Amino acid sequence: MNHPHIFGIRHLSPAGAWHLKNFLTEKNPKLVLVEGPCDFDDILPWFADAAVQPPIAVLAYTKDAPVRTILYPFAEYSPEYQAILWCHENKKKCRFIDLPSEVFLALPEHAPGAKAADSGEEERMNVYALLDKQAGEDGHETFWERTMEHTKDTEGYRRGAALFGSELRALEDDSETDRPEILVREAFMRRKIAEAVAEGFAPEEIVVVTGSYHVAGLLDEQAEAMTDKELASLPRLEASHTLMPYSYYRLSTRAGYGAGNRAPAYYALLWEAIGRGDLSYTARCYLSRIAGYQRTHGNPVSSAQVIEAVQLAAALAKLRGGSGIPALRDLRDAAVTCLGGGSFSELTLATADTEIGTAIGSLPDGVSRTSIQDDFYRKLKELKLEKYRGITQQELALDLRENRNVSSQAAAFLDLHRSFFLHRLRVLGVSFAAAAAARQDNATWAEHWSVRWTPEAEIELVEAALKGDTIAQAASFCMKERVEQAPNMGEAAKVIEDAFACGMTEAAAYATAALQAMAVDAASVADLASVANSLSVILKYGDIRQLDSRPLIPILQQIFFRACLILPGECICDDEASKTMAGAMEKLNSAALAHDFLDVASWNEALREVAERDDLNTKLSGYAMAIRLERSLADGEALRLEVGRRLSRGIPAELGAGWFEGLAMKNRYALIARLSLWESLDEYLEMLDDEEFKRALIFLRRAFADFTAMEKDSIAENLGEIWGYNGQEVSEALNSELGGKEKELVESLDAFDFDF
Repeated sequence: MNHPHIFGIRHLSPAGAWHLKNFLTEKNPKLVLVEGPCDFDDILPWFADAAVQPPIAVLAYTKDAPVRTILYPFAEYSPEYQAILWCHENKKKCRFIDLPSEVFLALPEHAPGAKAADSGEEERMNVYALLDKQAGEDGHETFWERTMEHTKDTEGYRRGAALFGSELRALEDDSETDRPEILVREAFMRRKIAEAVAEGFAPEEIVVVTGSYHVAGLLDEQAEAMTDKELASLPRLEASHTLMPYSYYRLSTRAGYGAGNRAPAYYALLWEAIGRGDLSYTARCYLSRIAGYQRTHGNPVSSAQVIEAVQLAAALAKLRGGSGIPALRDLRDAAVTCLGGGSFSELTLATADTEIGTAIGSLPDGVSRTSIQDDFYRKLKELKLEKYRGITQQELALDLRENRNVSSQAAAFLDLHRSFFLHRLRVLGVSFAAAAAARQDNATWAEHWSVRWTPEAEIELVEAALKGDTIAQAASFCMKERVEQAPNMGEAAKVIEDAFACGMTEAAAYATAALQAMAVDAASVADLASVANSLSVILKYGDIRQLDSRPLIPILQQIFFRACLILPGECICDDEASKTMAGAMEKLNSAALAHDFLDVASWNEALREVAERDDLNTKLSGYAMAIRLERSLADGEALRLEVGRRLSRGIPAELGAGWFEGLAMKNRYALIARLSLWESLDEYLEMLDDEEFKRALIFLRRAFADFTAMEKDSIAENLGEIWGYNGQEVSEALNSELGGKEKELVESLDAFDFDF
């Protein structure tokens, strides 16, 4: 024998794992070589740790930005995982023999172009489509399950897997995209085998565990092992690796290098059934779990229905040419027929729960992880958030106020520190939690989060390791980068908001300094108002986070005063820009109302100028007038005079109606109560000719578009009083469905030409 024993497997195959264990017991090798990056050998002892609960994954990642990652997932029924456990239990040596992860991570830079890659992916899909057709099933997955997962003969499985890989390899011989990488990998694996033999292991004392695709390549007598020169020429990127928990859900999406299956929880049942020596256990357990899920969620399913489903699944397996052991296809069809009333939609959630599952792996403290991962899990424990580390989304409500009913300082501010932690993760882009909007009545102290752990969140944590050793350090680094790259004041202000939300005063300090420097340069009213609003919110609610926000007062004063000075000039704008300006005016007004340390006199003067000038956008003039009325800076007489000036003969219809639109944007109930306003509007519309009326109608439709039904009723009552009619009758007439000519007129407004 001049080559070792080679056992070809599928990466997530319960039968493969079982038969591999039998094969290892029979051959009793001194060394087991497993397909996987050879630089992972240092974490092999962790696989055998009793506290490790699969599914888990090894994540390899580059040490320099941009971070590249590659995953190697393992379930309990992964043949590689069981091989490692066998070696530990039998005190045999075990090694990984594939290319090191630093080479895998560098290969994409040296791979053929995107066009070739796309072509290769298409060819791979064509191969699987051909397999589906040849299988005569609903796909090659079912073919594989019937043919391989249900076999009870170890040598039969080994030979069948090798044949499957060989035939798949033959189908892909014409593909030029993946072949170079495959040949390089196999040459490297042959090198590692040769090194083991050179160490003194006889070939018959070695078992190689590899994907079935590679069996033929490793047995090829004409192929040579990789030379020192070839090894030195391989591209590399400095890389590290870490163990991380994984999930059945992520396995179901075919992660990693093609490893995955569509129903990981179902295959776990199959693994259990093989261990029991009773493959029919899978059917009974699968259908019972479907029934249990339905019952739990209020859908009655009887025991008789489950029994019928078990019998039907067995019958379907025989009809489809199997051994009588149902495959997943048979079980699902039986479940739909007997438990779902013939409708798969009735069982969608039940099948997802039973086939995919919600299992998440776990690792003990001290396992090989990055420091930022350690900090994350330490914080979960410290902040009592461990119960939220699940694949199912959970809601978390926080009360940031001090809890005076507890004895310790840590407990008194537990929710506040939870908030700091979750906001830091948000800033880092770690998708462990997402903030939801709080109700207006408790927005100052309440937060609502949706929390869910995913493998993606773990990967994002590892990627953040380049920014700091802890969550806090990484978040600080991230915010500092954002400040340095901020294109405008608004972005810098957002960093200050985030810094306060994260409870990080140092980050707030350098962001504030940067913002103050930016404020010296020219900025638009919209930018200034946005910044003022951000700082105002922090100053109003900052105390709840136990942070000193007083250093923000001088910069808010500076920004607010500057905005007041340039506001009138920026109100010379078109109708589209007026939307942005109106929003800016509202933000500045809110800040003026909230803080008595601001220069309110300058704000009042800016409003007066905008309200009275004739050369500005009339919508903004109307809006400024509405703010003045709300702040009691103008009385009814001032409004009457302004209405008479803005809604008078000779004023273009679009200007008059635009002014009224701006006026109606605030304090509507007070406006509705002013009968004189509606008399003036009625008189104004009466004096317009048909063409002018159409012009005015464009703006008035927009002005009244978001009035409530109650507000419209109140306006109708005013008009009824003006016209001498019953208010209710006027309301019914105005709110009734439009007639044909009226509809035609309204539709024509969409294409109205203002001659601009």
